[in-house]
Amino acid sequence: MTHSGITGLLRQVEELRAAVVEDGCDIAQKWDGYVERPDFAPSAENFSHYLALRRRDIRSLQRDLMVHGLSSLGRAEGRVLPTLDALLGVLRALETGQAPVFPPHASFFAAEERIAARTTELFGSRSPHSPIHLLVTAPSVAASEESFMLRLADLGVEAVRINCAHDDPDVWARMIEQVEKAAAKTGRRMKVLMDLAGPKMRTGEVRKTKGLKRIHVGQHLAIALPGRLPEIDDTLAAVECTLGEAIAAARKGDRIFIDDGKVETRVIGTEPWGVVVEVHAGPDEDGYKLKPEKGVNFPDTSFSVPALTQDDRDVLAFAAHHADGIEFSFVQGEDDVAELQEALAEERPDDWRSLGLVLKIETLRAVTNLPSMLMRAAGKQPTAIMIARGDLAVEIGFARLAEIQEELLWLGEAAQVPVVWATQVLEGLLRTGIPSRGEMTDAAMAVRAECVMLNKGPFLFQAIGELDRLWSRMDEHIHKKTPQLRRLTSW
Repeated sequence: MTHSGITGLLRQVEELRAAVVEDGCDIAQKWDGYVERPDFAPSAENFSHYLALRRRDIRSLQRDLMVHGLSSLGRAEGRVLPTLDALLGVLRALETGQAPVFPPHASFFAAEERIAARTTELFGSRSPHSPIHLLVTAPSVAASEESFMLRLADLGVEAVRINCAHDDPDVWARMIEQVEKAAAKTGRRMKVLMDLAGPKMRTGEVRKTKGLKRIHVGQHLAIALPGRLPEIDDTLAAVECTLGEAIAAARKGDRIFIDDGKVETRVIGTEPWGVVVEVHAGPDEDGYKLKPEKGVNFPDTSFSVPALTQDDRDVLAFAAHHADGIEFSFVQGEDDVAELQEALAEERPDDWRSLGLVLKIETLRAVTNLPSMLMRAAGKQPTAIMIARGDLAVEIGFARLAEIQEELLWLGEAAQVPVVWATQVLEGLLRTGIPSRGEMTDAAMAVRAECVMLNKGPFLFQAIGELDRLWSRMDEHIHKKTPQLRRLTSW
């Protein structure tokens, strides 16, 4: 490229940097008063710069820079201004012939250290077994079987998830007691995170009518308000939905998904007792067996329910005093975060900010509002985001899931907070002991997150061992989006 070509690139990057700083200030003003933790201020600033950068289409600039070996903007998430400054240093040197001036090495890689420290703060010290933190869902049996938590600790599991949609405080207390016993024997104290149930959009009672508990594509199904099953014609298969507000708001044409998208239905009629839907997709050969406690999603229906339910508030009376962190289900906006933080402050007025908070991203609205939610949360207490891919896939569409989960990884890195990769990780292996090729590839991609959540299953311990082996190899090849370029030995 000619000298004038270098000068042109230099001016483009200078203008880009100036615009990123100016727009970043405007973005950050919306978060005024959110950041109370001094150590998070640099992260919030970088996050504002990243949002400003990604408002622009810089594909052509990136391509022109590649010719000079200067393609670095695609890995700038955690260090926006240092990356731009390094780029400017090289371009100015090419233009003037003088030695380049670069940002200090420590500032360039500071984000990696911050993320690592915050991951440890939330999920405990990383074990030597794996480069990724592991969060394991505790089954009910973990309350009584001492060997379960002991074995998790021996395997190097960093954190345990208690699903508050199941069991009760007595069971949760016994689970935590087993965690403490395992810590005393192994010297490894696993972090305890308690997952609030949130608004219960689940199937309730299934009407026991012979021959009407399985549904097939093309069949009609009644979805009823709580307690209204007796009013439905017994020629229809029927199931309750626990969230009456959603059913009441559903209109003709709205999609309703059951069991993490295993069944897709569309509303064809509304009734005083609920809605009639037609099954559009699902297991057709044997049909789908209706069961209670399966997730229900309403991606097309507009309704308003508080993310923090009264049941959740009751749970917080226990969780705020016994858990190391809270997982916030179906959080939708910054007002939800503020409401939870106020509730935590009521329970622990002196030190609620020491509690970890995991924002579960499960809806399109949560994706849209993530920047403000993240700043309000992480500005006050240790915070991570969870890519809750089950509900999220149903809410935004399976075709968009791959795109959105990438963006969530980038936003987490830009805000310098940990990301949890969750839902259906090695689901087949957990259930049968044999993984599919697809789920092993999926698990390999999870190495770009800081933490991975495993659900319960009869082959849980086998799955943990498989993940350790997989991630130990993948960690040598990639960190976030950056290939590590180790020597290859496959041929």
